[in-house]
Amino acid sequence: MFDDAAMYEALSDKARKQIRLRMRALRKAYPEAALLERSARIVARVGALEAYRTARSIGLFWPLSSEVDLRALDQRARAENKAVYYPVMDRIPSGFSTGFALTASSEELAPRSGRFAEPPPEAPRAVRGEIDLVLVPALAVAADGHRLGYGAGFYDATLPDFCPPARSLVVVFDFQLLAELPALPHDIPCQIIITDTRTLEAMPAPSAPGGAPALP
Repeated sequence: MFDDAAMYEALSDKARKQIRLRMRALRKAYPEAALLERSARIVARVGALEAYRTARSIGLFWPLSSEVDLRALDQRARAENKAVYYPVMDRIPSGFSTGFALTASSEELAPRSGRFAEPPPEAPRAVRGEIDLVLVPALAVAADGHRLGYGAGFYDATLPDFCPPARSLVVVFDFQLLAELPALPHDIPCQIIITDTRTLEAMPAPSAPGGAPALP
């Protein structure tokens, strides 16, 4: 027999699987050109953000199929002499360790762990304090900053190693911004939400005071 916590987790897991299927299908239904146009607007919004302008270094991700495309932001950041890091998964005896690695060029990225394009094994690994702003992908995000990823838990495991002092920023298409998502205790919310039409400070959970003011 489930206790309340176990019952909630089981129901949440079922709901999250259903939302993943729905959001994957919805994102896939959009033409590639439309998603690229929306991605360009997201890049412009990130570039206008104070947290980006003052960042000396940023953590990006290379887009998977139909994800927000931040390749133009990679080029912009390098032109502005920002250090650019990308996610890595390094094999260890118990499985994988996660983190970010410094890149001199996006051309260094290639499939390594089989999940996403990564810097080479010899690329310098980041430590806390070396990245100022981490951009995070999602299948969906709620107003409180809780995101729904692909289920591997990479960012839930990795963000606590860099934030704070880094700020976390989730980028999604506006149709991926939902009123709420079922969240579990180990889920790590992001602090800023940027879509192709909105820039928001993540809204605190209902039990906390405050709201969701728009950012400049």
